[in-house]
Amino acid sequence: MAQQQEFHPGLSLAGAVDLESLKHQVKAEPGQAGGAPAAGGYVIDTTENTFQAMVQTSATFPILLLLWIPTDDRLFPMARTLGDAVNKLKGQIQLSRIDIASYPSIAQAFQVQGAPALFALIGGRPMPILQGLPGDDELKQIVDQVIPKLISVAAQSGVNGTAPYSGDPDSADGDGAGTGDGAGAAAGADVVPPEHQEAHQLAAQGDYAGAAAAYEQVLQANPNDTLAARERAKALLLARSATADVREVRKTAADRPDDVEAQLAVADVDMIGGQIEDAFSRLLDYLADGHTDQVEPVRERLLEYFMIPEATDERVKRARRRLATLMY
Repeated sequence: MAQQQEFHPGLSLAGAVDLESLKHQVKAEPGQAGGAPAAGGYVIDTTENTFQAMVQTSATFPILLLLWIPTDDRLFPMARTLGDAVNKLKGQIQLSRIDIASYPSIAQAFQVQGAPALFALIGGRPMPILQGLPGDDELKQIVDQVIPKLISVAAQSGVNGTAPYSGDPDSADGDGAGTGDGAGAAAGADVVPPEHQEAHQLAAQGDYAGAAAAYEQVLQANPNDTLAARERAKALLLARSATADVREVRKTAADRPDDVEAQLAVADVDMIGGQIEDAFSRLLDYLADGHTDQVEPVRERLLEYFMIPEATDERVKRARRRLATLMY
């Protein structure tokens, strides 16, 4: 997989779309016979209006991002194969498709010159996977090896939530990613516990403060619900810092090393970016440097962070031991 690249959302680019695609336009709408495979299941179509929310949700579950043109028939087999593969994984990863003919500014954000291009998003960070049409072997490798690896890497960073299920795609052409008989919807409905549905939906919509409050209600009814505790911690983190200016946060933390709020803010940025050990170490080092009057806010934030990775994560175990030593 290619190296991570700096991400600059919101820029514009005239002429970002590959002119060759004009030779392959089809008139059928997506989901119709002869047209592109429809969204649905764990496949969504993202626009400029929903782009930022989609990026933010990649801190909860990994996202496979397809930049394409839904009227270019050369891309249909790729889109269908990726959709089928993602839907079989029942929410472990989401496929987000963006029409770069309609939203060229997003193509510019990812510095691509044409369709298709494939990226992974984990914790808001883009990782280039592919530029240009893949061959059959290359596409098989993406399905069989790359996607499982992305899920594994995301889980190691604490990004192990479940993508929301959006209903069966229209399968009028018989080749869609959904089952067409409602079985997929039943399977998807089982992924999220019923008592989590409201919170899960709020998080999917980007209302992280609302999701945190809803998960808190779940925990009041069942304090032993570890999944709710983990998702609440993620929602609180995103509600605080999902839209933070990372450069500004890091500069403020460097300029104000004794300011607990500045250090908590930059630790949030580290957590969202998947730099879990950096977040732990930053706050523990802050206490070790003599800021004993700030033990409580740091302890509370670390306990929240500890909920996000798996309880067996060695980074959590080490950080817990060090926190106990510094406190006592």
